[in-house]
Amino acid sequence: MDDFKTLIAYSRKNAMRRLVRCLFAENILDRSALVFSASGTQATYPLKNARSHVFFSNIAMNPADTLVNDGDVVLVTDEGVRQVIHSHQDLLDVLRDSFDFEPTDDGVAGLKSDMENSLMNDAHARQYRQQWNARLAAAAKDLGLDSLTDYLRRTASTKDAAILLDQWGSLEGHPYYPTWKSRPGLSDAEVEQLSPEFNAQVPLRIAALRADMAKSESMPHVTDYRTWFASHFPTQWEQWKASLNSKGLDESQWLPLPIHAWHLQAYVLKHFAAEIADGILITDGPDIQTLPTMSYRTMMPVLDEAAPLIKLPIAVWMTSELRSLQAKSIHMGPRISTVIEKILKAEDGFEQRLEIFPEEIGVRYRNAITQDDAPGRHLSVVFRASQQAFERDDECLPITVASLFTRLPGNGRPLFTELIERDGARASAAQVETWFRQYAKVVTHPVVAIYLMYGIGLEAHQQNTMVLFSPDGKARSLLIRDFGDGRTYAPLLEERGYSLQPHVQPGILPTVFTGDIEPVRMFVLDAAFLTHLHEMALWLTKEYALQSHRMWDILREETELAFAAVRERVDPQLWEVERKAFVEDPWPTRSLLRMHLMQYTNYRIQHTLTNPLNVVQ
Repeated sequence: MDDFKTLIAYSRKNAMRRLVRCLFAENILDRSALVFSASGTQATYPLKNARSHVFFSNIAMNPADTLVNDGDVVLVTDEGVRQVIHSHQDLLDVLRDSFDFEPTDDGVAGLKSDMENSLMNDAHARQYRQQWNARLAAAAKDLGLDSLTDYLRRTASTKDAAILLDQWGSLEGHPYYPTWKSRPGLSDAEVEQLSPEFNAQVPLRIAALRADMAKSESMPHVTDYRTWFASHFPTQWEQWKASLNSKGLDESQWLPLPIHAWHLQAYVLKHFAAEIADGILITDGPDIQTLPTMSYRTMMPVLDEAAPLIKLPIAVWMTSELRSLQAKSIHMGPRISTVIEKILKAEDGFEQRLEIFPEEIGVRYRNAITQDDAPGRHLSVVFRASQQAFERDDECLPITVASLFTRLPGNGRPLFTELIERDGARASAAQVETWFRQYAKVVTHPVVAIYLMYGIGLEAHQQNTMVLFSPDGKARSLLIRDFGDGRTYAPLLEERGYSLQPHVQPGILPTVFTGDIEPVRMFVLDAAFLTHLHEMALWLTKEYALQSHRMWDILREETELAFAAVRERVDPQLWEVERKAFVEDPWPTRSLLRMHLMQYTNYRIQHTLTNPLNVVQ
């Protein structure tokens, strides 16, 4: 077991690695100014207006302008004085004057603080992870098993195995975000009590919201929310109803509203004190135990059957914002889910390669008198059906994509290695290629098809996407969640006879587009291609020491095949433009680090990265 000092050192290096990657990816530091050694494994970067440069002792430029720094970062003066930089704070101080813009002192201080908070949380999570991994390894060994996924298949239901892997995989976070575990405002104890990477359990309070003060949206099969809730949570329903009746209240005038336990104490009791005093919101009621999933505020009830997942607002600052649940998400989730379910039925799930967690119902507070939409974003809920996804008879195990990169108990290699190496022997390059080709096919074909034919952008990034694996370790299909902020291009959808009513609200970016398809395309490229498939290619290449561009060649081939598969059903001009955007043009992505340094005065800044599929061999 590593001591905490060793873990902190690892997390500091991890934070530096992320910072270097993001600074060059967003061209905050001019990539073209890097001078590489002949071997391509070392580089120097001249500092602006300074008689010194930064030396990277072990750094590599990968496809999509992805710089991975695994060595020391050294400040070298013209006189040859060398000083190793050990922290992100010092690195920011050294590099700041060489940025392509002038961040404010507050912007830099905020980034330093959030990164420090993130890496401390990371180190504590790794400390807990050592004990968790030891327990998992011992339990598997008792059954004579070396494989974590084999152990889970043997001992747990599909739902329990999938949720355990989802929590266990909640370590690395977004690959292009340097504050990946930042939870400012929470104590160490609270982080541990609330976070999936600590295998946490969190109670939800089933409060009561007066029905005339609520707005809701549901899929067509949900005709009455109370009946639906009672059927899925019968114990809590009876307790909730009895609690209201004991106060002389009629349950038909109220709606059950789950509230995250921490959010209730830290935010709701204070900010909704007037509603509580006015008898609009009743906060005493039964609790239900839940497991926080990788998204932190989407909760899986601890029940034997596959109950609906519960997505909630929680007033914690994470990746730049207070995690609310806006009216747009409440209303668009069920609407998009309804349309996608119809499409999947018509298309046979795109060769049975795509499934979803449909968002059956969303409820939010909206004061009937003031008609103010703002407060409700902190008093709302969305329910996602999970039964179809988790109660399976095809032997497939759903694994959240981020978990595939998480290091296994025992050998410390990424989880994907035990899926590739089913015979227990280290895989050959040919075996890795075969596995990744199937994986890329499973992701690209349905994602490209539903986008090109229906204008629906699936946000298939590492956290929103589960891949279903058969017992032989091969990818079989996708399982996508989280549609509240999904983007859709209405003209393509309407051409196929479907319609999607947008939720329109002043100051809120709509998610149904009619003019340019670019916002939907960017959504798909950023989520499914850059932060998911590109990352998988990167990790496979490093883990198996593969030829530098082989994985991206395979990804290009599968992307071309995905486009070819729907060519006959798509307008020729659209097909040509989109094919070029996916396999030739630079890929757009959000400038997350720049936004953070600018203190989120603009949430819509983007940059582009060299398309890794457009490389002449």
